[in-house]
Parts: sequence; structure tokens; C-alpha cells
Amino acid sequence: MQVIGSRPRLVVSADGTGVVGHAGARLLADLADVTGLTGAYSTVLRSLRPRGTGHDPGRIAADLAVMLADGGETITDLAALRDQSEVFGTVASTPTAWRLLAAIDEGGLARLRTARAQAREVAWLQAAESGGGIPAARAGGRALPGLVLDIDATLVACHSEKEQAAATYKGGFGYHPLLCFLANTGEALAGRLRPGNAGANTAADHISVLDDALAQLPDTHRYGIPILIRTDSAGSAKAFLHHLRNLRLRGMNIGFSVGAAVTADVRRAIRSLPEQVWHPALDQDGSLRDGAEVAELTGLVDLAGYPAGTRIIVRREQPHPGAQLSLFDQDEGMRHQVFLTDTPYSSGGSIQHLEVRHRGHATVEDHIRCGKTTGFGRFPSRQFAVNAVWLELALAAIDLLAWTRTLLLDGDLATAEPKRLRYRLLHVAARLTRGGRRLRLRISATWPWRNDLATAFHRLAALPRPAG
Repeated sequence: MQVIGSRPRLVVSADGTGVVGHAGARLLADLADVTGLTGAYSTVLRSLRPRGTGHDPGRIAADLAVMLADGGETITDLAALRDQSEVFGTVASTPTAWRLLAAIDEGGLARLRTARAQAREVAWLQAAESGGGIPAARAGGRALPGLVLDIDATLVACHSEKEQAAATYKGGFGYHPLLCFLANTGEALAGRLRPGNAGANTAADHISVLDDALAQLPDTHRYGIPILIRTDSAGSAKAFLHHLRNLRLRGMNIGFSVGAAVTADVRRAIRSLPEQVWHPALDQDGSLRDGAEVAELTGLVDLAGYPAGTRIIVRREQPHPGAQLSLFDQDEGMRHQVFLTDTPYSSGGSIQHLEVRHRGHATVEDHIRCGKTTGFGRFPSRQFAVNAVWLELALAAIDLLAWTRTLLLDGDLATAEPKRLRYRLLHVAARLTRGGRRLRLRISATWPWRNDLATAFHRLAALPRPAG
């Protein structure tokens, strides 16, 4: 019989000194300063500071973003920063933070977005000067040119009566925000809070969110490189696609890849296709995808009213267990998905590449899932305006995590989701010591990821600072 060793016995008390929890969150707070986010927030919210006294409203907003990036869920979670003032400085009280959120009106919300765009430009310049730059999105084993923007909506349940919360199409109750993420880095470019009964395929909402997202891009990227817009079938409205086409007249190199409904015309076209025009589909690593094929339907389906050059492509695949199939799919024994793109024949590669590129839009679901653990999975107020500001700060928190991965980390941590970053880096404990007129943050010598965190702090210190 083998005896299982017991753990060392402990005596627990709550009287420790010089010990810091969530020490890695200081990395986020410093990054907000180094990218200019804190300063930009201070500038745009200066009018909310009463007679120049009290807490700086911009610093409060930045602290809220840091708290959300660190995994906090409510305003009271600011205590994790506030009660460790030796590391995080003076942090506002919960009532003060509440008053700031309530004081930011629609104009203030727009100014917060502008401040975040300014910080993004600095972060991207820092990435370029550090040698890496903004990484390319990938599909089918190859890098995609330029930037890829993914737009999608999600449902957020509300368990109490909140202003403009409403019944959702899935039978729940809450909000239905529409969001735009940058596939290259996972940054949250834009988001609009909407009632739970807002339409999924509303062209006006897609246009608003896209315009907000494009405003977040530095001019050199907005006008200088290709931008691909990906959505599911909710973004296939003709008004939205024509808006994208009109943006080209303003000097933006914008293309689209959007899902489309399998209509009666599409079903007839699919059934008319000879077997020899179907080609093997690809997986995201570039290998052939078992049981999946793609074909082009352009010329077989009426695309009147869509922008000139729109193409329509279909994928058929053996349905996986539990897949929801239409009657057409059940009759054919295959699951069919269709999308529209304006990538021309001459520059877009094979239809297999276009299809696997479009299927990469599914990564937006991961970004939304992570975003719900970074602030917008739970809204704090009964007031819609306060919750809209909370959503904007959650997007800033997602950006801070994305900039941390891009600027400060490498290896598997450079692609890690927030949950892993928090477990390995942000929530680490450390000891504070003083010596040589310096305050030192000492990470445990036995912590497995101590060198990753220390290296991140060193890289942060070496980043070029914005002028002024």
C-alpha cells in the first residue's frame, strides 16, 4: 500500500505586510500610461474634474479599464487596485467611479473613442519601432494582406430590469451589442450597445459600427493598405455592401467577405452544378479538409442590386454530429454555406483560399467569448448610458491585453487568451522591498512564468514614449 504524502500544514492569518496580489496588473497600468491612453482620457474628460480638484477623471477611466482587463466584473473590484496603493497609486473610490460613469454623456463617449484611437496609433508605432509591427491575419496556411475586420453581434443576458434591455430572439432578456474586432491582433475596434430586440441584420447598425472601427485605425493603415471586412449573413444587406463600396471613393482599399442566406435561387443553382466543378476545401493550416468541397455560383444566381463584381461561393460538407440542418441540407445529405465577396478573380487566389479566408471569421466568436470575461458580459447599471460607457471601457481593456501580447510577450503567451494571461502573469503575487531609494517588486523565484513577466516589464520600460 502506497502512502500519499500530505501537504505542509499552514497557519493562516490576515496580517501580512509588504505583499502584493495581482502584481502583474501593474504591467497593464503602465502600458496604459506608455501608450498615452491615460493621458488622452485625462484630456478629453478634463471638464468633468470639479474645479481641478479631486481624482483625475482620465485616471479613473484608465483604472477601470485596467481592472476589467485584470478580470474584474464590477466597479467594487477596483478595491484590488485601490487597497494596494504602494503599487497602483491613488485609486478612486467606488462612489467616485460611479459618478464619473454617470457624468459621461454621448459627447463624452465619442471623445473616449477618440482618445482610444490616439493611444492605438501610439501602440502601433511602438510595435513598428520595436521591429514586429502589426502581425498579419492568416487563413489557409498563408498570411492575409493588410487588416481584417470581423463584425458580429452577441447576446448579453440581464438578470434585472435595465433601461432598453428587451426580449431577445433566443427567448432571453438583455442587450444585443454589435462589435468589431481586428483579426490581426484581437483588438476591439468598436462596439455599440443595443436593446435585446435589435435586429441582427440591420444595415444602419453595421454601418455605424464599421465607421467607428475605421475611425480607430491610424491614417497610414486606413488609407494605405488593404482592409477586408468579414461578417456572417447578417452583414449581407445591400445597403451595407454599397456603403463599403462607397468607401473606396474616399480612398480606402476595402473589400468584403460576408455570409449569405441559402435562398431558393441558391438551392436551384447548387443542384445544377456538375460534380467536376466542386473542388476540395482547405483547413486553416492549408491542408485539405476531409469531406468538404467548394464551388462558385457566380452567374448562376441573380445578384442584381449588389455592388458590381460581387461573387457568390458555396461550401458543402459532411454534417458534424448535432449540426442544425435545413430541409434542403437533409435532402442533399450535406451542409451548405454560402458567402459573397468582391475579391476579383485576378488577385484573390483560388476559390478554396477565398472560402477558408471567409471561414476564418469564426474566430470572432472567440474574441466575443473572451470579451465577455473582460467587461461586457455583465453590465453594472440600470441606466443605458452608463452601460454604454462601461462597454467602451471594456473595449479599452481588451485593447490593453492585445497590446500587451503584441508589444511585450512572445511564445505561446503572445497568442494567449485573457484567462491564461491572468493565471500566469497578471494575478501573480509579489513582495515589495525598498533599497537604494527604489521600490522593488520581487516576483517569487519559484513562479514558473517569472521570467516572462520580468521580461515584459523590461520591454515596457524600453518602449519609445509619445512626444509630450
